[in-house]
Amino acid sequence: MTRFASALSQHPVPAHAVGEVAGEVLEQFDGDDPDLVVCFASAHHVGALEDVATALRSLLEPKVLLGVTASSVIGGALEVEEAPALSLLAGRFPDRELTPVALRMIPTADGPALTGWPDDLGSSRTLILLADPFSFPVDSFLGRCNTDRPGLRVIGGLASAAARPGGNRLLFGDQLLTEGAVGVFLDGDVDVRTLVSQGCRPVGQPFVVTKAEGNVMQELGGVPALERLQQLASSVTEEERELLRGGLHVGLVVDEHQAEFSRGDFIVRNLLGADRDTGALAVGDVVSVGQTVQFHVRDADAADEDLRKMLEGAASTSGAGNAALLFTCNGRGRHLFGTPDHDAGLVEKVLGPIPLAGCFCAGEIGPVGGQNFLHGFTASLALFA
Repeated sequence: MTRFASALSQHPVPAHAVGEVAGEVLEQFDGDDPDLVVCFASAHHVGALEDVATALRSLLEPKVLLGVTASSVIGGALEVEEAPALSLLAGRFPDRELTPVALRMIPTADGPALTGWPDDLGSSRTLILLADPFSFPVDSFLGRCNTDRPGLRVIGGLASAAARPGGNRLLFGDQLLTEGAVGVFLDGDVDVRTLVSQGCRPVGQPFVVTKAEGNVMQELGGVPALERLQQLASSVTEEERELLRGGLHVGLVVDEHQAEFSRGDFIVRNLLGADRDTGALAVGDVVSVGQTVQFHVRDADAADEDLRKMLEGAASTSGAGNAALLFTCNGRGRHLFGTPDHDAGLVEKVLGPIPLAGCFCAGEIGPVGGQNFLHGFTASLALFA
């Protein structure tokens, strides 16, 4: 039977923190060894992370140990923002195949080459991925996964403990890495549900892009894109107009083979700027002629509503929330909601006090519309059944 346990320590001394979390996991597992341990450590523990990893391997003896350093750490219903914290999620997967990977992108005469990709992935359907934002090109990697391994869901986040290259740490078994990415492929029989809450809601109506170049939308439905935005601003309420001023984004439909589009059908990207002379709008992604787009707004209420609805949908599925990994943006938390523990607390409120661990990320990874993307300002979850 699949079993999970999580533990959080806020002790500032790494030796005490690792003792607390390992002891709690051992108690919950009643002496059994976990197959997988995912560790999240705040920046305060970076210098001692090698000792932390040694202690975890010795005490818990996991088959696979992964870890990442972050600006803030999540455990249970608590989000420990910019303070010492160590958090674990441990799981047992009897008779299931776990394939750990350490990935790097290295330069070659023929261009960048990916190393560490397994030769045989069998029936793997889910990859949990922790990456360094300075040394691993997550966007291009996910694009390759979408093309070469359709149906593979990638969920995870980017290390956020450092603001410059070489400052983050990744754990991979007995290795402590400063670059690349680490992860684990889960056997197809491991039941994982992925949720990506982008924290936005659509406003106005969708439009088909009728003229575009690169990341610039020139016309929407045959009308200059800026004019479409001005029409929207004049038709909404004053409250929505204020949101347009402070948090305007563009949603790009991922799967066009639908009659109607709603929340969850869009990949949300920033609106970067406008050209009043041409009426064009620049977006933080490539836009194609024929693609459907819709303007979106983001605020605390929209982010709360979006995550709540997704969790309630998961809660309606039997057994869909027995444990979770949570990867939330470092722009959420108190900064967005004004109160602590919003995302983790909402998971507990809707799904109950399940084992949960995670961190605040410099970018979140998760699938939308059947394709994997790198996001910002999202809460991405892996829910284990």
